[in-house]
Amino acid sequence: MWNPAQYEHFRDERKRPFFELLARVDAAAPAQVVDLGCGTGDLTLVLSERWPMARVTGVDSSEAMVLEARRRTAPEQVRFELADLALWTPAAPVDVLVSNAALHWLPEHPALLSRLVSLLAPGGVLAFQVPANFDAPSHRRIDEVRALPRFAATLAHVRRGHADPLDSYEACLAGMGLTVDAWDTTYLHVLPGEDAVLQWLLGTTLRPVLAALGPQESQAFLDTLRPLLRADYPASERGTPFRFTRRFVVASRRS
Repeated sequence: MWNPAQYEHFRDERKRPFFELLARVDAAAPAQVVDLGCGTGDLTLVLSERWPMARVTGVDSSEAMVLEARRRTAPEQVRFELADLALWTPAAPVDVLVSNAALHWLPEHPALLSRLVSLLAPGGVLAFQVPANFDAPSHRRIDEVRALPRFAATLAHVRRGHADPLDSYEACLAGMGLTVDAWDTTYLHVLPGEDAVLQWLLGTTLRPVLAALGPQESQAFLDTLRPLLRADYPASERGTPFRFTRRFVVASRRS
Protein backbone atom coordinates (compact mmCIF):
# COMPACT_ATOMS: atom_id res chain seq x y z
CA MET A 1 0.00 0.00 0.00
CA TRP A 2 2.91 2.39 0.60
CA ASN A 3 4.28 4.28 -2.38
CA PRO A 4 7.82 5.50 -1.54
CA ALA A 5 7.84 8.05 -4.37
CA GLN A 6 4.53 9.63 -3.28
CA TYR A 7 5.64 9.72 0.35
CA GLU A 8 8.88 11.49 -0.63
CA HIS A 9 6.90 14.24 -2.41
CA PHE A 10 6.94 16.46 0.71
CA ARG A 11 9.98 14.89 2.31
CA ASP A 12 11.46 18.09 3.77
CA GLU A 13 8.24 18.83 5.67
CA ARG A 14 8.02 15.24 6.89
CA LYS A 15 11.68 15.11 8.00
CA ARG A 16 11.67 18.22 10.15
CA PRO A 17 9.76 16.68 13.11
CA PHE A 18 12.24 13.80 13.21
CA PHE A 19 15.15 16.16 13.86
CA GLU A 20 13.17 18.10 16.44
CA LEU A 21 12.35 14.84 18.21
CA LEU A 22 15.93 13.60 18.04
CA ALA A 23 17.25 16.87 19.49
CA ARG A 24 15.53 16.03 22.79
CA VAL A 25 16.99 12.51 23.08
CA ASP A 26 19.81 12.35 25.61
CA ALA A 27 21.78 9.16 24.99
CA ALA A 28 25.57 9.27 25.06
CA ALA A 29 26.70 5.89 23.72
CA PRO A 30 23.83 3.51 22.97
CA ALA A 31 24.64 0.02 21.76
CA GLN A 32 21.27 -0.79 20.19
CA VAL A 33 19.22 1.83 18.32
CA VAL A 34 15.94 1.10 16.54
CA ASP A 35 13.92 3.12 14.02
CA LEU A 36 10.40 1.67 14.24
CA GLY A 37 8.54 2.55 11.08
CA CYS A 38 11.71 3.44 9.19
CA GLY A 39 10.10 4.01 5.79
CA THR A 40 12.69 4.50 3.06
CA GLY A 41 15.54 4.44 5.57
CA ASP A 42 17.07 7.87 5.03
CA LEU A 43 16.39 8.93 8.60
CA THR A 44 17.64 5.59 9.92
CA LEU A 45 21.00 6.55 8.45
CA VAL A 46 20.84 9.81 10.42
CA LEU A 47 20.64 7.69 13.59
CA SER A 48 23.77 5.82 12.56
CA GLU A 49 25.56 9.13 11.95
CA ARG A 50 24.67 10.39 15.41
CA TRP A 51 25.66 7.12 17.10
CA PRO A 52 28.27 5.56 14.78
CA MET A 53 29.23 2.84 17.28
CA ALA A 54 25.65 1.60 17.71
CA ARG A 55 23.94 -1.26 15.92
CA VAL A 56 21.04 0.46 14.15
CA THR A 57 17.96 -1.42 12.99
CA GLY A 58 15.24 0.03 10.78
CA VAL A 59 11.92 -1.80 10.94
CA ASP A 60 8.91 -1.31 8.68
CA SER A 61 5.77 -3.25 7.82
CA SER A 62 5.83 -2.19 4.16
CA GLU A 63 7.79 -4.42 1.82
CA ALA A 64 8.08 -1.57 -0.70
CA MET A 65 9.59 0.73 1.92
CA VAL A 66 12.04 -1.88 3.21
CA LEU A 67 13.17 -2.71 -0.33
CA GLU A 68 13.78 0.99 -0.94
CA ALA A 69 15.70 1.27 2.35
CA ARG A 70 17.89 -1.71 1.49
CA ARG A 71 18.93 -0.04 -1.77
CA ARG A 72 20.67 2.69 0.21
CA THR A 73 24.39 2.65 0.84
CA ALA A 74 24.66 2.09 4.58
CA PRO A 75 27.35 1.27 7.15
CA GLU A 76 27.66 -2.39 8.03
CA GLN A 77 26.12 -1.82 11.48
CA VAL A 78 22.82 -0.72 9.86
CA ARG A 79 20.20 -3.25 8.81
CA PHE A 80 16.56 -3.15 7.76
CA GLU A 81 13.84 -5.61 8.72
CA LEU A 82 10.34 -6.27 7.42
CA ALA A 83 8.01 -6.86 10.36
CA ASP A 84 4.69 -5.97 11.97
CA LEU A 85 5.45 -2.91 14.10
CA ALA A 86 3.13 -4.07 16.85
CA LEU A 87 4.79 -7.48 17.17
CA TRP A 88 8.46 -6.92 16.33
CA THR A 89 10.87 -8.06 19.02
CA PRO A 90 14.59 -7.14 19.13
CA ALA A 91 17.36 -9.64 19.63
CA ALA A 92 18.71 -7.55 22.52
CA PRO A 93 17.33 -4.79 24.77
CA VAL A 94 17.11 -1.42 23.00
CA ASP A 95 18.92 1.68 24.25
CA VAL A 96 17.15 4.16 21.95
CA LEU A 97 13.84 3.34 20.26
CA VAL A 98 12.70 6.04 17.84
CA SER A 99 9.44 6.09 15.90
CA ASN A 100 8.65 8.97 13.56
CA ALA A 101 5.07 9.19 12.27
CA ALA A 102 4.24 5.49 12.47
CA LEU A 103 2.58 4.57 15.77
CA HIS A 104 -0.65 6.39 14.91
CA TRP A 105 -1.49 3.48 12.60
CA LEU A 106 -1.50 1.04 15.52
CA PRO A 107 -4.41 0.58 17.97
CA GLU A 108 -4.55 0.60 21.77
CA HIS A 109 -1.67 2.92 22.53
CA PRO A 110 -1.46 2.27 26.29
CA ALA A 111 -0.85 -1.44 25.66
CA LEU A 112 1.47 -0.63 22.76
CA LEU A 113 3.57 1.74 24.87
CA SER A 114 3.79 -0.81 27.67
CA ARG A 115 5.16 -3.32 25.18
CA LEU A 116 7.66 -0.86 23.71
CA VAL A 117 8.89 0.12 27.17
CA SER A 118 9.44 -3.57 27.93
CA LEU A 119 11.91 -3.67 25.02
CA LEU A 120 14.11 -0.95 26.51
CA ALA A 121 17.39 -1.58 28.29
CA PRO A 122 17.90 0.03 31.72
CA GLY A 123 18.33 3.77 31.06
CA GLY A 124 16.82 3.34 27.59
CA VAL A 125 14.84 6.02 25.76
CA LEU A 126 11.57 5.76 23.85
CA ALA A 127 11.06 8.73 21.51
CA PHE A 128 8.11 8.99 19.16
CA GLN A 129 6.19 11.51 17.12
CA VAL A 130 2.69 11.05 15.74
CA PRO A 131 0.38 13.27 13.73
CA ALA A 132 -2.28 14.91 15.93
CA ASN A 133 -4.45 16.61 13.33
CA PHE A 134 -7.22 14.03 13.02
CA ASP A 135 -9.86 16.68 13.67
CA ALA A 136 -8.47 18.98 10.97
CA PRO A 137 -10.62 19.83 7.91
CA SER A 138 -8.57 17.46 5.75
CA HIS A 139 -9.46 14.45 7.90
CA ARG A 140 -13.04 15.53 8.48
CA ARG A 141 -13.52 15.70 4.72
CA ILE A 142 -12.03 12.24 4.24
CA ASP A 143 -14.40 10.89 6.91
CA GLU A 144 -17.29 12.65 5.19
CA VAL A 145 -16.55 10.97 1.86
CA ARG A 146 -15.85 7.62 3.56
CA ALA A 147 -19.36 7.76 5.04
CA LEU A 148 -21.10 8.16 1.67
CA PRO A 149 -23.22 5.10 0.72
CA ARG A 150 -21.03 4.38 -2.31
CA PHE A 151 -17.92 3.86 -0.14
CA ALA A 152 -19.08 3.18 3.42
CA ALA A 153 -19.43 -0.61 3.29
CA THR A 154 -16.06 -1.16 1.61
CA LEU A 155 -14.26 1.17 4.00
CA ALA A 156 -16.00 0.19 7.23
CA HIS A 157 -13.04 -1.85 8.45
CA VAL A 158 -10.24 0.31 7.06
CA ARG A 159 -8.20 1.64 9.97
CA ARG A 160 -8.09 5.36 10.58
CA GLY A 161 -4.97 6.79 12.23
CA HIS A 162 -5.26 8.26 15.72
CA ALA A 163 -3.30 9.90 18.51
CA ASP A 164 -4.10 9.82 22.22
CA PRO A 165 -4.21 13.10 24.17
CA LEU A 166 -0.82 14.47 25.18
CA ASP A 167 -1.52 14.19 28.89
CA SER A 168 -2.61 10.57 28.41
CA TYR A 169 0.78 9.68 26.95
CA GLU A 170 2.54 11.45 29.81
CA ALA A 171 0.42 9.75 32.48
CA CYS A 172 0.80 6.33 30.87
CA LEU A 173 4.58 6.46 30.61
CA ALA A 174 5.13 8.22 33.94
CA GLY A 175 2.99 5.52 35.52
CA MET A 176 5.51 2.98 34.24
CA GLY A 177 8.30 4.85 36.02
CA LEU A 178 9.70 6.77 33.04
CA THR A 179 10.73 10.41 32.97
CA VAL A 180 8.60 12.04 30.29
CA ASP A 181 9.04 15.09 28.06
CA ALA A 182 5.93 15.65 25.91
CA TRP A 183 4.80 18.50 23.67
CA ASP A 184 2.77 19.45 20.62
CA THR A 185 3.95 21.53 17.68
CA THR A 186 1.71 23.01 14.99
CA TYR A 187 3.44 23.65 11.68
CA LEU A 188 2.19 25.93 8.95
CA HIS A 189 3.34 24.32 5.74
CA VAL A 190 2.92 26.28 2.52
CA LEU A 191 2.73 23.47 0.00
CA PRO A 192 3.60 23.94 -3.67
CA GLY A 193 1.72 22.55 -6.62
CA GLU A 194 -1.86 21.90 -7.68
CA ASP A 195 -4.15 20.15 -5.17
CA ALA A 196 -1.25 20.21 -2.73
CA VAL A 197 -3.17 19.01 0.33
CA LEU A 198 -4.59 16.10 -1.64
CA GLN A 199 -1.06 15.23 -2.79
CA TRP A 200 0.08 15.29 0.85
CA LEU A 201 -2.74 12.97 1.90
CA LEU A 202 -2.06 10.57 -0.96
CA GLY A 203 1.31 9.81 0.63
CA THR A 204 -0.12 8.90 4.03
CA THR A 205 -3.72 9.06 5.22
CA LEU A 206 -5.39 8.03 1.97
CA ARG A 207 -3.18 5.05 1.19
CA PRO A 208 -5.22 2.37 3.07
CA VAL A 209 -8.46 3.91 1.82
CA LEU A 210 -7.47 3.74 -1.84
CA ALA A 211 -5.95 0.28 -1.44
CA ALA A 212 -9.28 -1.03 -0.17
CA LEU A 213 -11.33 0.65 -2.91
CA GLY A 214 -9.38 -0.44 -5.98
CA PRO A 215 -8.61 1.71 -9.05
CA GLN A 216 -12.09 2.63 -10.30
CA GLU A 217 -13.65 3.43 -6.94
CA SER A 218 -10.46 5.18 -5.83
CA GLN A 219 -10.82 7.63 -8.69
CA ALA A 220 -14.44 8.26 -7.75
CA PHE A 221 -13.40 8.83 -4.13
CA LEU A 222 -10.71 11.33 -5.13
CA ASP A 223 -13.04 13.11 -7.54
CA THR A 224 -15.47 13.61 -4.64
CA LEU A 225 -12.80 14.65 -2.14
CA ARG A 226 -10.81 17.03 -4.36
CA PRO A 227 -13.28 19.96 -4.53
CA LEU A 228 -13.93 19.71 -0.77
CA LEU A 229 -10.23 20.08 -0.04
CA ARG A 230 -9.90 22.94 -2.52
CA ALA A 231 -12.65 24.78 -0.66
CA ASP A 232 -11.10 24.19 2.77
CA TYR A 233 -7.53 24.86 1.67
CA PRO A 234 -7.55 27.59 -0.99
CA ALA A 235 -4.31 28.01 -2.87
CA SER A 236 -2.47 31.31 -3.01
CA GLU A 237 0.28 32.59 -5.29
CA ARG A 238 2.92 31.31 -2.88
CA GLY A 239 1.29 27.89 -2.34
CA THR A 240 -1.38 26.26 -0.20
CA PRO A 241 -1.23 26.96 3.56
CA PHE A 242 -1.69 23.73 5.52
CA ARG A 243 -1.70 23.64 9.32
CA PHE A 244 -0.44 20.35 10.74
CA THR A 245 -0.11 19.45 14.43
CA ARG A 246 2.26 16.74 15.63
CA ARG A 247 2.61 15.16 19.07
CA PHE A 248 6.07 14.43 20.50
CA VAL A 249 7.06 12.22 23.44
CA VAL A 250 10.52 11.41 24.80
CA ALA A 251 10.44 8.99 27.74
CA SER A 252 13.55 7.79 29.58
CA ARG A 253 13.64 4.57 31.56
CA ARG A 254 15.45 4.95 34.84
CA SER A 255 18.51 2.74 35.34
